[in-house]
Amino acid sequence: MTFDKTYVCRTVGGALRGLLALAALTALPAAAQLSFGEARLFNDGWRFALCADSIAPAATDYDDSSWRSLSLPHDWSIEALPSPSLNACTGFFPGGMGWYRKHFSLTDSAAVHYICFEGVYNRSEVYLNGELIGKRPNGYVTFYYDLTPYLREGENVIAVKVDHTRQADSRWYTGSGIYRDVYMVSSGPVHFEPWALGWKARDIRPGRSATLDVDFGVTAPGRTGALCVEAVLRDSDGAVVARGSKALKDASAGKLSLSVAKPRLWDLDSPALYALELTLRQGGRVIDRTSCNVGFRTLAFDPDKGFALNGRNMKVKGVCLHHDAGVLGAVVPEAVWRRRLSNLKAVGVNAIRMSHNPQAPVVYDLCDELGLLVMDEASDEWEYPKRKWVTGWNVGTPVFEGSYDFFNEWIERDVADMVRRDRNHPCVAFWSIGNEVDYPNDPYSHPILDHAAGINQPNFGGYDPEAPSAMRIGEIASRLAPIVRAIDDSRPVTGALAGVVMSNCTAYPDAVDIVGYNYTEDRYGIDHEKYPSRVIYGSENGHSHDAWLAVRDNDHIFGQFLWTGTDYLGESNPWPSRGLGTGLLDFGSFLKPRGKFRASLWSDTPVAYLGSYPRPADGSLSIDAPDVWNYEPGAPVRVVCYTNAASARLTLDGRPYGETKPRPDDSGIISWDVDFAPGLLAVEAADASGAVVASDTMATTGRPYALRVTADVDTLAGPSDVAHLLVEVVDEDGRRVALADNMISCEVDGPVRMLGLEGTGNTDMTHPRASERRASSGRVLAYVGPAGEGRATLKFSSPLLKSAEITVNSK
Repeated sequence: MTFDKTYVCRTVGGALRGLLALAALTALPAAAQLSFGEARLFNDGWRFALCADSIAPAATDYDDSSWRSLSLPHDWSIEALPSPSLNACTGFFPGGMGWYRKHFSLTDSAAVHYICFEGVYNRSEVYLNGELIGKRPNGYVTFYYDLTPYLREGENVIAVKVDHTRQADSRWYTGSGIYRDVYMVSSGPVHFEPWALGWKARDIRPGRSATLDVDFGVTAPGRTGALCVEAVLRDSDGAVVARGSKALKDASAGKLSLSVAKPRLWDLDSPALYALELTLRQGGRVIDRTSCNVGFRTLAFDPDKGFALNGRNMKVKGVCLHHDAGVLGAVVPEAVWRRRLSNLKAVGVNAIRMSHNPQAPVVYDLCDELGLLVMDEASDEWEYPKRKWVTGWNVGTPVFEGSYDFFNEWIERDVADMVRRDRNHPCVAFWSIGNEVDYPNDPYSHPILDHAAGINQPNFGGYDPEAPSAMRIGEIASRLAPIVRAIDDSRPVTGALAGVVMSNCTAYPDAVDIVGYNYTEDRYGIDHEKYPSRVIYGSENGHSHDAWLAVRDNDHIFGQFLWTGTDYLGESNPWPSRGLGTGLLDFGSFLKPRGKFRASLWSDTPVAYLGSYPRPADGSLSIDAPDVWNYEPGAPVRVVCYTNAASARLTLDGRPYGETKPRPDDSGIISWDVDFAPGLLAVEAADASGAVVASDTMATTGRPYALRVTADVDTLAGPSDVAHLLVEVVDEDGRRVALADNMISCEVDGPVRMLGLEGTGNTDMTHPRASERRASSGRVLAYVGPAGEGRATLKFSSPLLKSAEITVNSK
């Protein structure tokens, strides 16, 4: 089917922060406010214990005086030493059962109090003053509870049970605990409903006009007096560009429209954002306020022409991302996400797939701000468990733990809450209801698998009549897709299919609006001809050049999402291996050689990158060539250049070393076979006229001599800020020694705390909270956060090397 319909995004969270919900409200993301009331962080003053007791800590008078004091967010798995006796699927880190308790008293006079958890992994139960107020088994969704009926005057005790005893319940690292922010939201009895604020833009004429339709809900139990909702739209400079109002009588929901003159578009290169502010008045008195971001833009999908943003056809150059950050585990600060996303965008990435679950609201805020499209995804598992590998990825005997046992009871609410929370982010362009739920024989099967080998589909052992019928996939998809559309029909519903041939025999592809193909590029042409109205794209793909050519050279394939954007914990190989290393970025978000190769395919600016490796007997070309120029004299070496220029040539110490060669379109890699000689190797990449447009160098380095440390910021501006300290092993000439793997330790003197030392090596199973880490590629990355006010000194040292110091200020 052709989407002549235009998809226009709405928002509820955002980068434009600063509108106060009430006079006393500290500016916070609107998504955390649940679209109403006064939101304040509820992260401090918690006590925690790993505790197998299933119910006793819920009691108000339980003695928690010996428990550990901490502030949220918190991931207890990453605080443990990985062990080969644990599970490869989750990076050899433990799960378990933990309890969090907080004693608090309310000092405001608000009539209503909600608590909002952005994410708890997993199977959480929340108790207030000994009463169970709710359960939420999903570890990734944001959820909230009304505390009002359970609150007491004076001291209250909230207790949260987190049951991650099913330690192998995921195919990747999840973390354990209350690993995202928690908020207390307070208001009067009449207020905007949670997540009921939304908007849709229509009749967009860039630079001329647009109409903004705003919808909202109001909770008004036993109210007296007329209510009025006022809406104001402001541009990024704070100037009012539109306003309107709506009087409410008996209705709890309402709509109003705003006329906007000369709207600026949200686009990838210029993501213009507006702030929509709603005020609720009763008898002229302000009783509630809320805000959200607005991004004017259109999405269009066509089975023959692909994807268009704001009427301009383009290829989606996406990556899949899990939610962890190496030694930081599942607690990933905003500054770390910003660096990661900025580094990805710098190589040409324009889209992020949230694999395979909703992520923290701050990630969507950053994508709004930076100009990155997002595929939001609900789940990786439906009504039956997938294989989870214990010994190593696809090694040994799997186990079958997972989230399947609560699927039927919770999936509709989980999907709805994902859409309600995220529907107003301009970045969100697709809603995915599932990933690889159709993996052949894991668990579903179909008779077509007996014939799959002849139609370019791996056999997976053929049809298993004892396995669940694949027809259930279509039935479930037909149940979930309408839930999405009922809340937001402004974007397409999709799914990431791993067994396309099998799914084609079900209702699944027709239940969604656009169809994602995982690692099935050989089906693009076949299925485009067989299903001419189907919109097809690569929802998960490998890094090969051929996989990209299948997108670049076919108008009807609008893009691909690489697995993955960054290395991540879990899906590990046999011990020692803490994760999967297929990212464009490594665990520390440093660009890897394959990331630089991807820049040569995706970047709009000229790039050139040099790498080398011992000359292979089979003549193969690698996208993983390190920037190393240290070999034995005369050794046969293959030098490669990743570039988007027309040609390139090599020099060594300024003299010709490799002839000018054109960039071959079949491989995308220029290569030279040379006999090694030390010195400064340089490449110059030229355009079709012969003008040099990009260059790169790598030098023969000496032995490790000293450490050098630099920081991205010298002052930590707030309690959640993070400084990235790059510690490099250098030779006597100050050149990074890429082959160095020295053990580096850190001493801290002053009001900062070391959040983690990241060496990026996949086989380094050092304790994530250790004060020392082995260098990889000649460097480690230190994450530093505030621990008070003042100036701190951090000293980095390594045996036989000159140490290095740096100062960081904390406000």
